[in-house]
Amino acid sequence: MVSRDSSTSSLDSQKPAGDVPATGNSVPALVVSGFLGAGKTTLVRHLLEEAQEQGVRMAVVSNEFGELGIDQALLGNQAGQHYVELEGGCVCCKLSDEFVTTLQQIREEVHPDRVVVETSGVALPFDTLLNFWREPVSEWVGECLSAVVVNAEQVAEKRDLEGTFEQQVSSADLLILNKLDLVPSDRRDQVQERVQGLAPGTPIVPAVQARVSTPVLFLPDAGNLSMRAGKPRTHEPHTHESFEAEECLIESGIDPETLVRRIQSHHVLRAKGFVQTSEGLRLVQGVGPRVDLVAPPMNPPERLLGRLVLIRRTHGAAPCDT
Repeated sequence: MVSRDSSTSSLDSQKPAGDVPATGNSVPALVVSGFLGAGKTTLVRHLLEEAQEQGVRMAVVSNEFGELGIDQALLGNQAGQHYVELEGGCVCCKLSDEFVTTLQQIREEVHPDRVVVETSGVALPFDTLLNFWREPVSEWVGECLSAVVVNAEQVAEKRDLEGTFEQQVSSADLLILNKLDLVPSDRRDQVQERVQGLAPGTPIVPAVQARVSTPVLFLPDAGNLSMRAGKPRTHEPHTHESFEAEECLIESGIDPETLVRRIQSHHVLRAKGFVQTSEGLRLVQGVGPRVDLVAPPMNPPERLLGRLVLIRRTHGAAPCDT
């Protein structure tokens, strides 16, 4: 596993004049989880856009698998001083103490109206939610909800649906069935039924490009869906599957088709990064066999150009320069 025990923070302790922090259990929290490449960062970006339009202060904690900080580049500029990235493990277990410390720091320095936690694609949402019951965080966090983003195309292809994926889906308060546009219309009901079978009774929200409005995720009675309604639900102790992240360097000016073929040859679960291709700067989004090259929503730091993160299960790994 490629990782380092560190955290980067862009919190700003300056508060607008006359801004009074809320008291009591009043700050709602949302844990956004889902398997690698499901669309978690896209969802958080939409939530940030809506928060800015509504004048709502939303803090984001991101737990990225891999150490390049790609999600920070995609979200950090938009979230401004209300963004923190944690590296070196999962917030649901290895980084749980650091996660609680970070949440309290956010409370004291930012006084957010909402908190959103984007877990890594290998983390489990319920174990992350348990940290909101720990003091001193439990003294100020209100409703907590775990929303798991599901890649509909992945389900349709019956790809990687056991282990981590199944644990994430079965422990969700709300399921967002994303990327439905990638599934033929006559198969969408079948996909939804399969997901519902893994989590009977859990609400499912269909989505394209992870566009889900804020009221769906921050309901006034969200506590009735989550563990905030009473004591935490019982659950079985979890164990992680073994994944690894590898950095792959890509030369500037590469032909897009050559780049796609190179990534596909590694048969990874996830590929992500920024590459200067012969047709311009592209954000690489690889999920399973699908590799999309799209114009990035912003200009990334120069240090990230030509650097991809490849994520795979830890068996049969091949060097990225082949």
